[in-house]
Amino acid sequence: MSYLFLGFFTGLSLILAIGAQNIFVIEQGLKKQHIFLICLLCSLSDFLLIFFGIFLFHYYDEYFNPTIVLILNILLIIFLLHFIYSKIKILNIKINFNSEVIYISKVNIFLKTLAFTYLNPHVYSDTVFFLGNFSKNFFFNEKIYFGVGASMASFLFFFLIGYLSKYFSKFAKNQKVWKVINLLIVTFMVILIFSVVNQSLIYFK
Repeated sequence: MSYLFLGFFTGLSLILAIGAQNIFVIEQGLKKQHIFLICLLCSLSDFLLIFFGIFLFHYYDEYFNPTIVLILNILLIIFLLHFIYSKIKILNIKINFNSEVIYISKVNIFLKTLAFTYLNPHVYSDTVFFLGNFSKNFFFNEKIYFGVGASMASFLFFFLIGYLSKYFSKFAKNQKVWKVINLLIVTFMVILIFSVVNQSLIYFK
């Protein structure tokens, strides 16, 4: 069960950041327009991409040699360092959630949600590359728990910000709250870096 919680908190740390997709979900929540469809599409997309990444690294793992593993872990650490830098960089950025309410049809909202999801490179780096790469040394059942935990974090987060966006936006406009959130995320990511380094050392023993 520890891998379920690890997946949950890792996935939550990755998704708990203000980006184009999350702001879109919050804005549509404020407008009360097709919010269930939007949250469901975002959550299911994360679920598919998370397990795609996990199984991609799982079945490709037999072809890995120590050099490839080392390269992947170095890239993973670089990504984590960049992620941490990006979180520190936006600590003082103010975000405006106010927008004019314009009705959007289900078809348009469907396509727009897919665009915000699948045209966002961070979605692939977070789900396929990061989560898949991070879990590559887990046993198969541990990978499943890890993936389920990360997927649960996505479902919880999207539906939470979707249906509670009116209240969430008030807190999001508070710079002190977001500083604390981002600092907690940075701390967790630093811990993950040490975990990746430890995995590399164990692999090369």
